[in-house]
Amino acid sequence: MYPVFRLAKEVFRARNASTLPLTGTHVAQHICWPWDIDPWMELNNGRTLTLYDLGRVALFYRIGIVPLLKANGWGGTIAGSSFRYRKRVRAFDRYELRTRMIGWDEKFFYAEQSMWRTGECTSHGLLRMAITDRDGLVRTTRVIEALGGMTESPPIPGWVIRWIDADADRPWPPMQTASERAKIAA
Repeated sequence: MYPVFRLAKEVFRARNASTLPLTGTHVAQHICWPWDIDPWMELNNGRTLTLYDLGRVALFYRIGIVPLLKANGWGGTIAGSSFRYRKRVRAFDRYELRTRMIGWDEKFFYAEQSMWRTGECTSHGLLRMAITDRDGLVRTTRVIEALGGMTESPPIPGWVIRWIDADADRPWPPMQTASERAKIAA
């Protein structure tokens, strides 16, 4: 079940928090509740991604993108992601969720998210995000101009560029073997 009460709390807090620059970091404190855990008694990886959603929504409020979405009939979407899980988060652990925009190119915004417990990073994500309208992608220059902020992206780190390049090299649609194609055709 989607954590609607947590979402409402995060939106309320973000709307009342100070604004952030486009590349500012949103920081939020959370608790891993029993309904967040999996059979191995740790934060479920699917729930982790949902909790990261909350961080992105709050960041979008604080940097001013949400009013633009509403005013222009735009939406936001995730166009790619990569996550690392390194440390366990168990029931009732307190952790900090950090979300920041790394930069952008002509089509996509790139964000970094991480969870921290007792000074250690438990998981880390890299996301490719897009703003959309009924015709498809809204160019980042249009969004940036509407925000009235910096127009050029900060330098995108090399590890992010390599991820972008590797993902562009990945076949789409996914390749199928002859036996898979035969099963689908049957």
